[in-house]
Amino acid sequence: MDAVLRDFRSSPLSAPEKALFAFVEKLNDQPHGIGQQDADALKAAGWPDEAVYDAITVCSLFNFYNRWCDGAGVHALSPQEFAESGKRLARFGYLGG
Repeated sequence: MDAVLRDFRSSPLSAPEKALFAFVEKLNDQPHGIGQQDADALKAAGWPDEAVYDAITVCSLFNFYNRWCDGAGVHALSPQEFAESGKRLARFGYLGG
């Protein structure tokens, strides 16, 4: 995980996983530069259409959430708050307690 977060290109991810991360990176950094050739590269790496769709959806949702939080002034959780949130989620799930 740490190697992927530092630099996915030199991490032990598989070539198809690196292709997917490169696609998501481009979608984040150059959204207007995404074209059919990018989707075709993922298909050539072995990713089905559904996986490409899922990657686009997850990337887009996180971009939306981040912009909404920034615009609404929602502050980031502290490390302690993250830990407590994780414990609560593990115990009760997303709908409980």
